[in-house]
Amino acid sequence: MPYSVLILTHNEADNIARCLDSLAPGTDAVVLDSGSTDGTLDIVRQYPVRIATRPFDSFAGQRNWAVDTLGFRHDWILHLDADESLTPALRTELDTVTERDEHSAYLLANRLYFMGRWIRHASMYPHYQARLLKRGEARFGQVGHGQILAEARRGVGTLREPYDHHNFSRGVGDWVTRHNRYSTDEARRIVHGTAHGVATGGAHGTAHGAGPSAPVGSGRESRQQRLKWLADRLPCRPLVRFLYLYGYRLGFLDGRPGFDYCVLMAFYDFLTRAKVRELRTATRAASTPRPRHP
Repeated sequence: MPYSVLILTHNEADNIARCLDSLAPGTDAVVLDSGSTDGTLDIVRQYPVRIATRPFDSFAGQRNWAVDTLGFRHDWILHLDADESLTPALRTELDTVTERDEHSAYLLANRLYFMGRWIRHASMYPHYQARLLKRGEARFGQVGHGQILAEARRGVGTLREPYDHHNFSRGVGDWVTRHNRYSTDEARRIVHGTAHGVATGGAHGTAHGAGPSAPVGSGRESRQQRLKWLADRLPCRPLVRFLYLYGYRLGFLDGRPGFDYCVLMAFYDFLTRAKVRELRTATRAASTPRPRHP
């Protein structure tokens, strides 16, 4: 097997078996857990994979630490979350590209599932992320609540086959809880103009997220980040987000799950914008001199 797999977990008992079952037999895989209390590791121990633990700091921090520390069998490492899984076609393509060894990193698209349906249109498929990196040649940087490619010495390729993403596998309530945290990170990024998380060394240094010229990520990832920076500044952003996904991106073709997904994404934008206003109000209040009483 020409590549290893790293899977990040925290209370993923509902997801981890599907993820591990999707790996090819004999895959060198490591589960990096950040303090699960729901029996996740009891399930993992039923599989021939290694387990490591580390308190969570950031997605980029976890992934870079694992690559530097855990002694993977192969230099090519596929980075997964527990709610993601591989298809047979993707496994075949992974074997092919890692044997060819033409780049330092590869972008993968994901098929997002909601209410049992692939949300092909409203999820803006294909949306690419760097997930296959070669040890010693590529690194992650942190932007907002997620990671982005911060270094790729021999360039970046793109895989044709997607992986499956069961982002709502633990229910809408869990999604709302997580995205409440994510919206806080996004609001801080917008207000303070900096990426929160780990700084990574290499060709590009730290991960950036402050403006449209931030030189981080592959060309495709950089364009996505620049568009995100511009979109953050649109007036009536939640309404624009809904109309864009449901109308322009043909989310109505995804049926009722597509409509509900678009509403949730607009709600996430509403939370982010409300927290941006809250942070800016608090910043102005803190910088305003208080009147002195005689």
